[in-house]
Order: sequence, then C-alpha cells, then structure tokens
Amino acid sequence: MTQQRHEVGDVADREDEDGSELTVRGLALPLLLVSLLDSGRWRHPGDDVLGAVVPWFEDPLHFLRSPAEMRSESYWLFEDGSADDPRASALFHVVRGSVIGHSDLPWLDVEQAFCIAVNRRPGDDVAIALDYRTDPSDPRVIGSDAWTDRHQYVWRQVAPAFSEFADALGLLTDAT
Repeated sequence: MTQQRHEVGDVADREDEDGSELTVRGLALPLLLVSLLDSGRWRHPGDDVLGAVVPWFEDPLHFLRSPAEMRSESYWLFEDGSADDPRASALFHVVRGSVIGHSDLPWLDVEQAFCIAVNRRPGDDVAIALDYRTDPSDPRVIGSDAWTDRHQYVWRQVAPAFSEFADALGLLTDAT
C-alpha cells in the first residue's frame, strides 16, 4: 500500500490509502482530536475538572491515548454482542442502527460511536464516546450513566460537539 504524509504529527503521521490509521471502527477521528493527540494535549484534565463537565460520573476514567487504544476499547464495549441480544440491548441501551433504524439518546448506536475514555478501574464498565449521529466532523460527546437511576444504564449527552467538550475540559488553552 502507498503511504501518504499528512500535516498532523506523530499519531497520524502516515496513513494508508484507506485512511485506517485515522479511523476507529470506520469513523474518522475529528481533526481536533488528531491535533490534541499529536500535541500531547489529549489527556485527563483531573478528576475535579472532569467532574464539573460530567457531574453524574462516579467512577474514575482513563483517557485513551491513541486510535489503537480507542479501537481496542471500543471493540470490547460495542462488539461483545450486547446490541444483538434483546436483553443486553435493553439493559445497556445499545443498538445497531443498521438493524433498527434511527435511534437517539438514551440509546447508543454501536455502529456510529467509539470510546475516547473508559473506566480506570476494571469492571466499572463506563465510558465517554463520540456519537457520530449528529455531526461526522465534530461529533457529539456522550457518556454512560449507571448512577442517576441505579436500575438503568443509559447514555447522556456530555457536550453537543467534541470541540465544546475539549474546550470545557481546558484542553484548548495550551493551543499554539
């Protein structure tokens, strides 16, 4: 395969013709996320800052540091069969849009999302994800919510766009 050079740095320095290094589960990483990854600014802002942006989260999160980590964690959360099993789908509010058609929150379409942050402690099974149902270039940010109603696991909007999420976390303040 032919390699192409890009203006972005280390994370996406070289890309296959099919763009696979700049995608997760077939979804293109927002250019702002690529820039934050390349510059080292995509990092956990601290539990206090994150808690102010996502106040319902009770479990600590780990920010995924590469497209490879995002692919791996998203695979385990979204391709475990939950969206295909009626009981698991209802419990975790996950569906496949190609099967059921359009859905919106509190449901997550596993074909239109991938994780950018996941539980720091094994077994917590919580995540923040990019939701491409709204805008493929600046997707909405959603988070799992297992705390507000202890009998439901739902997905809630964290920010209407990734750019707003990054700004709220203070990740854009070091921008050069």
